[in-house]
Amino acid sequence: MITTRETERKARQDRRFISKETQTSAKYLRRIEELSGAPEGMEPFLETLGRIYVDMKGVDTGRKTIGTYCVMAPQELIYAAGAVPVKLCSGNYTAFFVGDDIAPRDACPLVKAVAGFKQTGLMPVYEDCSLMIVPVTCDCKKKIAGMLSEQCNVMTMHIPTSKGDDEIDEFVSQLYDMAARLEDVTGTRITYDSLAEAFRITGRAQYELSEFIRLKKEKPYLIRGTHAMTIMNSAAYMPAEDWAAALHKVNASLKSRAKSGQLVTNKKLPRILLTGSPIVFPNMKIPLLIEEMGGIVAGDETCMGERGLYDPPVITDDSFDGMIMALANRSLRPCPCPTFADNTQRIYRLKQLIKDNQIQGVIYHVLRGCLVYDFEYKRIEEELGQLGIPVIRLESDYNEEDVEQLRIRIEAFIELIKLRQEPGKRSTARREI
Repeated sequence: MITTRETERKARQDRRFISKETQTSAKYLRRIEELSGAPEGMEPFLETLGRIYVDMKGVDTGRKTIGTYCVMAPQELIYAAGAVPVKLCSGNYTAFFVGDDIAPRDACPLVKAVAGFKQTGLMPVYEDCSLMIVPVTCDCKKKIAGMLSEQCNVMTMHIPTSKGDDEIDEFVSQLYDMAARLEDVTGTRITYDSLAEAFRITGRAQYELSEFIRLKKEKPYLIRGTHAMTIMNSAAYMPAEDWAAALHKVNASLKSRAKSGQLVTNKKLPRILLTGSPIVFPNMKIPLLIEEMGGIVAGDETCMGERGLYDPPVITDDSFDGMIMALANRSLRPCPCPTFADNTQRIYRLKQLIKDNQIQGVIYHVLRGCLVYDFEYKRIEEELGQLGIPVIRLESDYNEEDVEQLRIRIEAFIELIKLRQEPGKRSTARREI
């Protein structure tokens, strides 16, 4: 029997959690807002993140919400079932500390934050989900799926380690299972017409993103990378049609800047590519440090960035089965996630981004305990070294105790890039900064 004293103690703990969580999120939103060069039209994205993490509200659309933990769970099926997808990967510091007492010491901070949110039950965007879909891309995701299933409705998806035809066929069967689960949860049947409409909705978002990526490549700079990453993070909590409409206004602002010659800065800033473990709000310390230390995030290859909408599905068979096959192919074949055994595509994708975005240095971000990404670092360093591109590995956690160490290493990395660009002063220094 729960006593009054225990109830009061729980209420005090909840108030402390909410206070710390909202303070941290508000601080990072303020830092993003204070960063110079924000384009017109940023308000809906900032307001979305503020509503979720500062006001502690859910996604208010009048429709059921379905939580996902990976870009490999196709949004189109969720929209076709009359629901709205939300990405539940979080960079929340306070939830991470709660989860630190639940998950093993060496589990990654993203998984600890998820465990912390479910333990407290105080985050509406988590509590409102009618179903949580967990594609198993690592051992931690597998265990978190089991932990979540004790508290809510969970579906796990097996992600194959290769991309052959047999693996694609197996994934197709999982998408049919996903469709059936969604129909049970929402009470809405997924039909040819509803799936085609879902393709139209996500297609609009993919088109606006392609325009955004094109404008982001412009040199000199039309937008800071931190603002671009904020826009991409907000997509986790906005219906695709609303996000696309808001991004359309930002794109119009960037086109106006390009036409008038209005730049983010007149300085020649080193162009940095961020790759590795996802950068998830409010854990925005690394992109903020890069741009506060005199660099610019010109590319973001993380799965909370452009990867989620980068590759639209290609329909070669205009039928319901053909659309499902297109979703399976899109989810797996172009995906550079390190969960796959052969990651040649990932190397190719990084080289393509470096060329397209005129990248001068790569920051490889590793969340502590994220082995699948950490395992890839050595090969990527060797491959990019052959191109003369400096690479630095930054390991971080969901706290602010490492900010000064990160600041020193990022500043030194940026200075190295600047030195390499000066005629007659190309540095041959090693990249272990």
